[in-house]
Amino acid sequence: MSALQHWCYCPRQCGLIHLEQVFDDNIHTLRGQAVHARVDHPGVETAKGVRVERALPLWHDALGLIGKSDVVEFLSDGTPYPVEYKHGSRHKAADIAACDDLQLAAQALCLESMTGKAVHEGALYYASSRRRRVVAITPALRAQVIEVANAVRQMLASGQLPPPLQGEQAARRCKGCSLQERCQPQATHGALAQARQALFDPDR
Repeated sequence: MSALQHWCYCPRQCGLIHLEQVFDDNIHTLRGQAVHARVDHPGVETAKGVRVERALPLWHDALGLIGKSDVVEFLSDGTPYPVEYKHGSRHKAADIAACDDLQLAAQALCLESMTGKAVHEGALYYASSRRRRVVAITPALRAQVIEVANAVRQMLASGQLPPPLQGEQAARRCKGCSLQERCQPQATHGALAQARQALFDPDR
């Protein structure tokens, strides 16, 4: 399900990771790995009547989703409450935070399918601020999970790498991406511009 978050952040990043099977680390990814070091190990504990399961496998056959939760808290009536761990602060730009919300919503849909219990909300835990941000699993978010899952499947079926981001999105997102050197967004944009010019310029 991380593929959905990757696609939301940048379809090309998603393609590099899940289509071309390449990945590089930078300071951001290493911090993320450190945050996940504990919750990546399966385990079960109970506190205040809540069963807490770490690294719980998740799937949704109808949507073709498969993945693993960081933490799922099962309330006394068996209702699951997913908690996704992230490095950094919960005060992220709204469009970046929305990608985290999408990944959490995909986990919620999987848990609903697996348990038969409605999941109305979950939470994102940000390590730097040590605070949770509650996320409502709204109809719009559910629809976005389905839409993005279909887009990722279409990319994998086509075998075609999406183009790099452009404009303001690229300026903000490419800078922190560990795959920037592999992606070469500036070079790719330049090559596309030259190809278009050669195609439509009659004097060339």
